[in-house]
Amino acid sequence: MLSFDDLTAWENLLLAYQKASKGKRGRFDVALFEYNLEAEILQLQGELRERSYRPGPYTSFTIHEPKRRLISAAPFRDRVVHHVLCNIIEPGFESSFVADSFANRLGKGTHRALDQAQRYSRSYRYVLQLDVRQFFPSIDHAILFQALSRKVTDPDMLWLIRLILASGHAVFDEEYRMVYFPGDDLFAVNRPRGLPIGNLTSQFWANVYLNGLDYFVKRELRCPGYVRYVDDLLLFGNDKADLWHWKERLEQRFASLRLTIHPGAHPRPVSEGIPFLGFIVFSEKRRLKRRKGINFQRRLHGMLKDFNGDKASAHQIASNVDGWLNHVRYANTAGLMKTLLKQVPLEVRQLLHSELKKGL
Repeated sequence: MLSFDDLTAWENLLLAYQKASKGKRGRFDVALFEYNLEAEILQLQGELRERSYRPGPYTSFTIHEPKRRLISAAPFRDRVVHHVLCNIIEPGFESSFVADSFANRLGKGTHRALDQAQRYSRSYRYVLQLDVRQFFPSIDHAILFQALSRKVTDPDMLWLIRLILASGHAVFDEEYRMVYFPGDDLFAVNRPRGLPIGNLTSQFWANVYLNGLDYFVKRELRCPGYVRYVDDLLLFGNDKADLWHWKERLEQRFASLRLTIHPGAHPRPVSEGIPFLGFIVFSEKRRLKRRKGINFQRRLHGMLKDFNGDKASAHQIASNVDGWLNHVRYANTAGLMKTLLKQVPLEVRQLLHSELKKGL
């Protein structure tokens, strides 16, 4: 793994800025940083080398799709630092991640996770689906730091990791519902925990946190078909008894990470369809979850209202619609897409990149 000198090198800081600003250069805080780019990078470089860097306060807001989540965004200069760190340490961890982990990894992602789940649904009769309660609010800092320090040994990098961890520990103070585990005393409530969902480091560290569990599923449980996307796990098999046994073992393993799974999980026939990442996955088809289509229709109506009121441009609407098309085209949604897009003005439709517009 590279050194702290590599982390604070000008080239790494500039690359981090480029990554952090991608698609966001129109925002005021990003534009302001870019206006004084050389001075900002030199300032960050000096603070990191002198260990005087301190993260700023988070801005938090709540989203309700697909479920209620508290999103916390760090100031832009801190997001640059997150990229600075990940550029250096992430490659060393990436090589150790199992192929069955799909979230926030180059060459993986939502659609490849869906493809793998569908392939397994053709080969196995049953699936056990598990997801973690309060996953990001529950991530224990001491356990995570121990996992990170197995590969990161540079004391200056460990200082920066501790600093970023500590900067977000209070984000979920009002959100987290305390869970006590065997051996806990009353002071367990004071254990630092929680990763802000909006941080790049949080997405990467979530994979580090669950990497040992991935190996447990593959090597000890010997599960033949496994897919994980963040805290959503699918285990496939042909024997229900095996799946019930795996669930019991996994509950114990999750407890060692100070995590719990949502109750009610049980083995189900794959023929019923698997609700996964916004879709219902069957062996030979995929359906978009109904509420996903309804939610986009509401968003589209809002965007068109802004367009008609000169509050949004045709290019802005087309960009949003293209993003939705590129996501839902991985399911059997041609009819739904055509129905909704007929509501889109011709001026916007002509800007779409999707092949679907040719059929409208």
